[in-house]
Amino acid sequence: MNLLLDTHVWIWSLLSPSRIAARVRKHLTGDEAELWLSPISAWEALMLIERGRLAVRGDGPQWVESAWKAGPFREAPLTFEVAVASRRVAVPVRDPADRFLVATALVYGCTFVTADCSLSTVPGVEILRA
Repeated sequence: MNLLLDTHVWIWSLLSPSRIAARVRKHLTGDEAELWLSPISAWEALMLIERGRLAVRGDGPQWVESAWKAGPFREAPLTFEVAVASRRVAVPVRDPADRFLVATALVYGCTFVTADCSLSTVPGVEILRA
């Protein structure tokens, strides 16, 4: 199962895994799971660090790089196809990062793992509620 992690799920998996539902943690750690991350999540994490909304030890970019290397993540590149899909997908929020993440899940055929209730009913995208 290909699982694209929403930024907050990725951060929770590293800093406070108990915030993720036990059934979802089983999916994330299962042998059949292939965990995907978008570069948008790295960008979002850096923005959170810069704004003081995410406290990490040391330098923000170094932390993000270490966090990427901490897991067996596959990169879901931000491509032209993802950019176009981000404008076609019916996302009920205005956050451009959410649009890109949902479009990424759609383009790469991933289940999107999120705790964001507003993203739980996007047509054409399988959602795993964290």
